[in-house]
Amino acid sequence: MIDARRLRTLRAVADHRTVTAAAAALYLTPSAVSQQLAALEQETGHHLLARDGRGVRLTAAGEILLRHADAVLAQLERAEADLAAYSGGVAGEVTVASFATGIALVLVPAIRALATEAPGLRLKVLDAEGDASLPMLLDGRADLAVAVEYRGAPRADDARLTRVPLYAEPFAAVLPLTHPLAAPGRASEVVDLADLAAEPWIGPYPGNPCHDVVLLACEHAGFQPRLVHSSDDFNAVVALASAGAGVALVPRSALRGADLARVAVRPVDSALATRKVFAAVRSGAESHPLLSPVLRALATAAAEAG
Repeated sequence: MIDARRLRTLRAVADHRTVTAAAAALYLTPSAVSQQLAALEQETGHHLLARDGRGVRLTAAGEILLRHADAVLAQLERAEADLAAYSGGVAGEVTVASFATGIALVLVPAIRALATEAPGLRLKVLDAEGDASLPMLLDGRADLAVAVEYRGAPRADDARLTRVPLYAEPFAAVLPLTHPLAAPGRASEVVDLADLAAEPWIGPYPGNPCHDVVLLACEHAGFQPRLVHSSDDFNAVVALASAGAGVALVPRSALRGADLARVAVRPVDSALATRKVFAAVRSGAESHPLLSPVLRALATAAAEAG
């Protein structure tokens, strides 16, 4: 009989590529993870992992078992959801991982709505960068993630996740007031990104999903942005632009509350300068009586935010 807990360990090792990283994600010691994997190999009668440089990779048998593991784990999530529904009454805690502007734009309104609609439901919010919330969800550190599309993210058809689209948010060009395109007479113009090719740029660090959006949009416009200044704090990005340090692309919601007195904000002509935001839960958990109200509240908040 295969132990489902060991299947979770196998999935964590497949995701993180090292026993040490998988152990950290599962809050176990590396020796405990190694013991679970050894026991799983004994249960199945197959070698499931092979060394790959400093990490590990799944063998062919490991890949086969992993596909079944995803299905088994999703079915266990459904079983927990059905048992919770049978017990009746929506009462308990849901841990939600979200990036900062997602918290402000949809999670806070959802919390307000749930206080009336499901007073027994408590949300615990974890501030996480847009590329961190999905790993937290898959590792079990969060019950729900508000995330954005990014390079290297799990695919939209990943069987481990159920997604609920929330909103697609355009980026805007943030320009110093000294820039020719910032002239008051050009306030209604849409900026061609190619016109910013020679400028110094301010942007998020590599690994931040917004960094990917900036690179993709600029590459599609025919150039590589010369990123001179880096910050994941959009208030800092706007402040640097106001000092004439460069130009930037910033999500519209991140401009709320920023000091825009010394910058010009212009729409851009690139459809790629958009971040797609969605909520996600582990497959099978979408009908859980604690999670389904949160998903509905997030979708409503996103629709009301426009």
